[in-house]
Amino acid sequence: MAEKSRMFSEHWYRVSGQRVALRPSVRSRRQLYRGEQWRVLYDPFANQFFRLRPAAYDFVARLSPDRSVEDVWRESLERDPDHAPGQDETIRLLAQLYLANLLQLDLPPDAERFFERYRRRKQREHTSYLTQIMFARFPLLDPSAFLNKARWYARIMFSRPGLLLWLAVLIMAGKQAVDNADRLMDQSQGILAPGNLFLLYIGLVLVKTLHEFGHAFAVKRFDGEVHTMGVMLMIFTPIPYIDATASWAFRQRRERILVAASGMMVELFVASLALFVWVATAPGTLNALCYNIMFIASVSSVLFNGNPLLRYDGYYILSDLLDIPNLSSRSMQQLRYLTEGRLLGRHNARPATRRRGEAVLLVCYGVLSGLYRIFVFSMIILFVSRRFLLAGIVMAAICFVSWILMPIGRFVHYLLTDPALDRNRTRAIAVSLSGAALAATLVGLIPFPSSFSAPGVLQCETFVEVPTRATGRLVGMETPGGTFVQPDSVLLKMTDAEWIYEWNAETAAAAYNDALYRRALSASAADLEPIRQHRELIRRRLAHLQERAQQMDVRPPIEGQWAPAIREGLTGPVLPRGMLTGYVLQPGRHVFRAVVSQNEANWLFDEAGLRHAHVRLRGAAAQRLKVREWRVIPADQRTLPSAALGWFGGGDVAVSHGDQTGMAAAATFFEVRTEIVPVDVDGLHHDRTGRIRFRVAPETIGRQGYRRLRQIMQRKN
Repeated sequence: MAEKSRMFSEHWYRVSGQRVALRPSVRSRRQLYRGEQWRVLYDPFANQFFRLRPAAYDFVARLSPDRSVEDVWRESLERDPDHAPGQDETIRLLAQLYLANLLQLDLPPDAERFFERYRRRKQREHTSYLTQIMFARFPLLDPSAFLNKARWYARIMFSRPGLLLWLAVLIMAGKQAVDNADRLMDQSQGILAPGNLFLLYIGLVLVKTLHEFGHAFAVKRFDGEVHTMGVMLMIFTPIPYIDATASWAFRQRRERILVAASGMMVELFVASLALFVWVATAPGTLNALCYNIMFIASVSSVLFNGNPLLRYDGYYILSDLLDIPNLSSRSMQQLRYLTEGRLLGRHNARPATRRRGEAVLLVCYGVLSGLYRIFVFSMIILFVSRRFLLAGIVMAAICFVSWILMPIGRFVHYLLTDPALDRNRTRAIAVSLSGAALAATLVGLIPFPSSFSAPGVLQCETFVEVPTRATGRLVGMETPGGTFVQPDSVLLKMTDAEWIYEWNAETAAAAYNDALYRRALSASAADLEPIRQHRELIRRRLAHLQERAQQMDVRPPIEGQWAPAIREGLTGPVLPRGMLTGYVLQPGRHVFRAVVSQNEANWLFDEAGLRHAHVRLRGAAAQRLKVREWRVIPADQRTLPSAALGWFGGGDVAVSHGDQTGMAAAATFFEVRTEIVPVDVDGLHHDRTGRIRFRVAPETIGRQGYRRLRQIMQRKN
């Protein structure tokens, strides 16, 4: 009965008597996917493409102005009854070909209105997606004339010598990136600063323009056509785009993959060249622009173009690698089949594939891509709302309507009116209400474990800082870290060129004074007193220089374990007076000083809500350190316990750009001091960073989400 329902349609009479055919300009190419021969229909004049399965193409290829749709369909059914399209599928196929302008036909008003209703329904489905609002496209010009003139460049670009050059440049750029990793990380802190936004956008336009021309040249390399270039609004930001769908008709899979990957290849090449310029130039406009180009190329390739879960370059590469055409639409069709056919009991639901392995891949891709799409857009909305609250509210409202209200409305209308559910409507409604009740229970009634974490630094409870007592150039570290030292131990050796000059000058003056004194003893006794006074002055100067020499030797103020704050083996830099060189630690307890943001501060003063905590140190995440007790400093803080927690020190806490120490936080915080339970672990080093995780009272998902949203609103107010 289910096969019969799938095969026949109550709307068949609208199209069964029509005589239609493909346009004379439509061409066909074969493509092999998983041992199955697919067909790509394309119209070179309109630049339209349509991919068909073998059974569907067998039906379409037999269409003729001399035969009716009914005759062709029955012939296809007789030839291959197991795979021939049913009447409902045939109607959808003809409607899609009609909308793609690939059919030649003269429809009567009744059938034309039927196809027009189909078109409006598809438009409503498309407008329900936020991507159609945030990623609108506006075609502007035809770049084919320019691309035809530059065809020679495409052949050089996508040749073996071109590939070798590309690899060589990337390898050299990788070495430069490793050598300048610290500078790259430091400059990334200001990438979203207001003064850098203009250069960031200029870099985005340059990178994306070259990216799109990379696709276009790859299409020309394999004799394809590119006729559309325009502007796309990516999250309301205008950037260029080029229509490279001609690659769909390429028979060789490697050609299609190369076209899809060419944009990212160009981005990596441009980023490498920008890296060379960035390394060779001093801070300035050109240096900042090159850094923005590198940032755009890397971020866009990882999060968007190279990610197969979004319908960009990585998606088409994955589709060809898996040999699954129309991966996204077929995964949605498979999910609809599982939902409508298996859960709701729809009698004419049809899967996207009969192969078990391919069905599993489609389901996994559909679920993962949907979740990732929601995650990406949620992060975009949060990012925008932190800087432009009104724009964030508008985007959130659009998402709420597009992702929640409209799908719910369409689903309710489908449950109540769709004829395919006539025999199973009671079951479909019961399953839907059960699913809604389960979702409401999970979101609003069942509490889930809740926690929050905060960065911090591990310190000994008793320690003494060891600063430099004079300015000097570091010669080397005399005592390695971890050594138990005495007050007379020399930790660091420093020298000073000015001190050497003054010492040499004073010793020469002392020798000259001695010569004058000996001559005065025999020749002029009256000159002895002034010479003695000058000798005393020189002696005091030498004593002062000797004292300065002793101060350039960094020594511990007390006995204890030496924990240097500078890298061992470092020589050459000038250390100013008062600079922290390390700590002398007294054996005893370890304290973890955590920095808790204002967003989580309410938990700190809720004794019933705050349950327990543990600490994980950076570099030893597998080791959980237990916390004996914690104490909250009851005042807003702005000075971090250690510079290692701030952005300048490689930490997660935003710091003030005007502070040179790197310890002034950009926002106030609460400090929590916790005592670590003693363990026999080698990694309990002073000033080692990590994170503390507090387990709080369980909350429902709805309450957790509401609290996060309220915190965002309060932060903007």
